[in-house]
Amino acid sequence: MNKKNAYLTFDKDCKKSTINKDIYGHFAEHLGRCVYEGIFVGKDSQIPNINGIRKDVAEALKELNIPVLRWPGGCFADTYKWEDGVGERRKILNKTWGDVVEDNSFGTHEFFELCELIGCDAYISGNVGSGTPRELSEWLEYITYDGESYYSDMRRENGRDEPWRLKYLGIGNENWGGGGNMTPEFYASLYRQFQTYARSFNKEKTFKIACGPDSFNYAWTGELMKHLNEYNADAIALHYYTLPTGEWEKKGAALNFPDDEYYATMYRTNRIEELIRNHSFVMEQTDPEHKIKLVVDEWGAWYDVEDGTNAAFLYQQNTMRDAILAAINLNIFNNHSDIVMMANIAQTVNVLQSVIICREDDTRLIKTPTYHVFDMYKKHQNATLLASSLSTPELMYEGNYFPMISESVSIKDDKIFITLSNASLDTDCELLIDGGSKFKIIESKVLDSDVREYNDYDSLENVAIHEFKDITFRDNKMIVLLPAHSVVSVLLEEEI
Repeated sequence: MNKKNAYLTFDKDCKKSTINKDIYGHFAEHLGRCVYEGIFVGKDSQIPNINGIRKDVAEALKELNIPVLRWPGGCFADTYKWEDGVGERRKILNKTWGDVVEDNSFGTHEFFELCELIGCDAYISGNVGSGTPRELSEWLEYITYDGESYYSDMRRENGRDEPWRLKYLGIGNENWGGGGNMTPEFYASLYRQFQTYARSFNKEKTFKIACGPDSFNYAWTGELMKHLNEYNADAIALHYYTLPTGEWEKKGAALNFPDDEYYATMYRTNRIEELIRNHSFVMEQTDPEHKIKLVVDEWGAWYDVEDGTNAAFLYQQNTMRDAILAAINLNIFNNHSDIVMMANIAQTVNVLQSVIICREDDTRLIKTPTYHVFDMYKKHQNATLLASSLSTPELMYEGNYFPMISESVSIKDDKIFITLSNASLDTDCELLIDGGSKFKIIESKVLDSDVREYNDYDSLENVAIHEFKDITFRDNKMIVLLPAHSVVSVLLEEEI
């Protein structure tokens, strides 16, 4: 195995932005087997459940400290009629994802119960594509109003006396595409209209999020921002998926991928940093103080669906490659936490880059390599980002260079937390870390299987977290031998 050198410095006294815990958020859409067969199995299922919610899934998500969950879409949100999912449920056709029957057995009550079981905040996507301001207004009244009214009384009749707390409200989804194929000017006008009537009755403010750009569409961001201000919007939402080939028609395989496709994936996922920087710059032109934040409420790897599965269900396996991809993205979000206030990986269960895979005929669940990265990184939540500087070797894909090593460093309760990834297929890295003081290790972990390895029902822990021991000290500096294609976390405490 080859070896290269890198150098990381951090300053424990140079504290920057707070890493909002909601950067570690998730996304659950009525798509494929994410909700049904995944999160929700029904009260009569042989799978242990709580009012139909799969018990082991809720427990596994709670273990991750999931801070926020986005629902019901995604594209599904812009055909969703909330009243179909409360009281007497109405069957509809899910025209967005495969023309399957949606029986609406998982609706508003079930979603908020799931959030309560997990201990996370709720993020609801409102229907702008085919809905009305009145529908959204009435849904918010149903969810959040404590007094007596038609819709709050309806909530009580349906079994919930107290209102729920709603932290985030997305007003529309991908309105530049499946959410209506709108121009930014048209959407901006609609947004201003919808948000006027989108009143939450919670005592705490509900954050309003406008539909931001798709990937590199800087024109959308620029035009939208002309119509927004701190009084009508708290954030805009960016969507960016990592496609190995960069082509929607043939994205690349989730399994058995060639080396060059691996490096293409790593190169393209690193471009999320370019997007954050550039969209942030565009936003500054009308909002120099960044009172309007950025959320990345759909991100992750998108591959061709697995052979033999419904093409509309977007099921893909999840390998060690995805763990490295997740680590890179989370490090980037941490390092831009001055502008990025939330991110939601797509999607939670059985769809795209899921953290959990499960079946309705098996009481076991699979924790994917991506699950383990979220588990390793959760100490960053609500910690304070520290100033850091990394000198790293570079990797290359078709003449495009990107970092071999990814990092972020934070502090909370006087403990330093460092997360690292090595994206090289064949080169270890000796990383010298200098924090300007003498530190001792409290905890160190590693995820370092072959990039094509994954967990399945035949091998639930093929990719698993282990204790990391390849750390030594020299002259108050820490030397970390990062294995090729690995993710590492280290928790430190200063020695007095």
